[in-house]
Amino acid sequence: MREDWLTLVADSPAARATGAELVARWAEPHRRYHTLAHLAAVLAAIDRLAGAAADPVAVRLAAWFHDAVYDGRPGWDEERSAQLAQARLPRCGVPAGRVTEVARLVRLTAAHDTLAEGDRDGAVLCDADLAVLGGPDYEPYTAHIRQEYAHVPDELFRQGRAAVLRRLLAVPRLYRTDEAYALWEKRARANMSAELVALAAAQPAGNEAAQ
Repeated sequence: MREDWLTLVADSPAARATGAELVARWAEPHRRYHTLAHLAAVLAAIDRLAGAAADPVAVRLAAWFHDAVYDGRPGWDEERSAQLAQARLPRCGVPAGRVTEVARLVRLTAAHDTLAEGDRDGAVLCDADLAVLGGPDYEPYTAHIRQEYAHVPDELFRQGRAAVLRRLLAVPRLYRTDEAYALWEKRARANMSAELVALAAAQPAGNEAAQ
């Protein structure tokens, strides 16, 4: 994957060091879903959707950084990842304007449903990041997410996960690019709706009124 990284930045000792750091971060042992496999899947989805982006290079760079810091702290992880991009990319010869765009895109992945209309780069990155929702590996994905949040008690996890799913299902259109919408929208909504049903079924007796 380091060779893929070097297609985005000028080859230099700083660029190679940054690529090695990113690969090491994505390979951290505590990760279960946010791994090198997820990064590769997002990059592959971006390749498929790149024609809709205004700056495909910025989108791919943002993919490399979007979960580079991952401690299972939503919002905090994305902010730290954006700060990492701002610190590392200038050393790799990336122009200041593109660095700013990459950091903006990384921060955007903290809440995909806040994407503004007409944000072409944001649409491609968010659609690629959410491609798993409409893919064939939805059940392994949910299992890996639960493993990453193993420190959270079952009831709190169910409540938090259900809230995320409801928020995503509430948006009129989950995928903003036409191609992603055609590919994944219907199946993603079916997958998330089925997971909500399963979460409700796992609710301990007596707690239903709290929902």
